[in-house]
Amino acid sequence: MQSGEVLLEVVRNDLVESIHSGHLLILDSDGREVLALGELDQLIYPRSAIKSLQASAMLRAGVKLNEQQIALACASHAGSDAHLEVVRSTLASVGLDESALLNTPDKPLGALERAAWVGPPSSLAANCSGKHAAMVATCKTNNWNLASYKNPNHLLQLAIANEFEILSGEQITHLAVDGCGAPLFALTLRGLARAMRSLALSADPIHKSVIRSCINNPVLVSGINRLPTLLMQKVDGLFVKDGAESVMVMATSNGEVIVWKISDGSQRGAGELARASLAHLGINLDIEPEYVLGGGEVVGEIRASKLLL
Repeated sequence: MQSGEVLLEVVRNDLVESIHSGHLLILDSDGREVLALGELDQLIYPRSAIKSLQASAMLRAGVKLNEQQIALACASHAGSDAHLEVVRSTLASVGLDESALLNTPDKPLGALERAAWVGPPSSLAANCSGKHAAMVATCKTNNWNLASYKNPNHLLQLAIANEFEILSGEQITHLAVDGCGAPLFALTLRGLARAMRSLALSADPIHKSVIRSCINNPVLVSGINRLPTLLMQKVDGLFVKDGAESVMVMATSNGEVIVWKISDGSQRGAGELARASLAHLGINLDIEPEYVLGGGEVVGEIRASKLLL
């Protein structure tokens, strides 16, 4: 991956100590580029930022999920009791339990939830369990094989790939395995932005239900005090989803889109980058700065680079 442009600066006592470079694209409501930084046509792994596309494909395949279950299918959840209860409800809706989940076992993603967790890592506690519960529920609904649902050639994954291609306008040419074990399809950042804009503006009832479910249940999509949740709580009608290795997607109901990929995979400064990016769309975000400490005192902060100002 090419490093791209400097997006964030870590400042300590008025000196830039570190930088985070990456690739960022902002589109206005007409789909025009407001700001384009970095290499936007190289392939990236969008990771969990595209769970909304996976959820759309599963609903199209016939799985019946309520609003909370759809939000959990799109989630990288913190692993709270509320999150896990909804995952269990998705499984129970088709007569399954957590033994059907084949995602990589883990402890909860949220710091407080992880500290409170008792017992070994589990597929239920892992942050992708909502997506995997929806996947096995889709398979059960269609009488598709449950044991092989992670295979890229499974009917479920072919349906997901088709949804990706339709919404992004790109052909899937590169496959990988995500951290949770599910297939991962590479897109360009422009393709990712196009997919999010298509999703946000779609008149398709399935797409509308996915966006609405996430916006109406921001805590289920991520967790209390986690950035995607905070952004959706602070900005009416904003859809937000992050992915591992510092991928982010945001979309408004008017089709305005922000996508980025930080080259070093760091999540540091994501809140500031969100604030600076949303300002280009006329959205003023009140969010706590990410400070740099020295001797227990504030001596600097993480700021957006001049390219975003």
